[in-house]
Amino acid sequence: MREIVFDTETTGLSFAGGDRLVEIGCIEMLNRVPTGKHFHQYINPQRDMPAEAERVHGLSARFLSDKPLFHDVVEDLIEFLGDCPLVAHNAGFDFSFLNGELGRCGRPTICTSRMVDTLAIARVRHPGAKHTLDALCVRYGIDLSARQLHGALLDAQLLAQVYVELTGGRQITLGLAVDAPVMRESPAEAPTRIHVRPARHFAASAVELERHAAFVHGLEDPLWALAASG
Repeated sequence: MREIVFDTETTGLSFAGGDRLVEIGCIEMLNRVPTGKHFHQYINPQRDMPAEAERVHGLSARFLSDKPLFHDVVEDLIEFLGDCPLVAHNAGFDFSFLNGELGRCGRPTICTSRMVDTLAIARVRHPGAKHTLDALCVRYGIDLSARQLHGALLDAQLLAQVYVELTGGRQITLGLAVDAPVMRESPAEAPTRIHVRPARHFAASAVELERHAAFVHGLEDPLWALAASG
């Protein structure tokens, strides 16, 4: 299954309040394994950069002034995203900015049914613990040494590793873990649904029991018989 893990950086907390997207980083995964393909773009927000936002990601208005506008890169972004699930940490926030920018340039918004929120997964997996990206990286032993500031591509790369751990770790490819991601109904605190592959129950038939008994009877010096005689 193809999934995209992504992260955004912005000028603030509210697209509706006038904040804008300034960076997006996306990592492609197939069956929870990064393929090496990614999409990364800085974006000129055409507005100032509040000091508190710059302290978080280090992106100044001057640095962004010669970067492309969102509508200049939207076609490449849409092509990369495709129609697969989109994974983000506190996904409602990232979706609000992504859809805000898409709507602003006249493109269809992305349905929230495609949204996979790792924050929601972490709250279910580790109730009462810290659920920041940093805290989850520490919990799972993921190297944070390169993360001096927030950066969309680096954070997406870290989140991809966290997502694998949250959804079953490296054994996910063996089918031993969660069968489907946690999906959020909306950016709000909607109920979280976790779909787990149900257990399979088998009952041996009378014929199978007979065959098993005959097989056991034909064994020469089985270990349990030796143990019982000793």
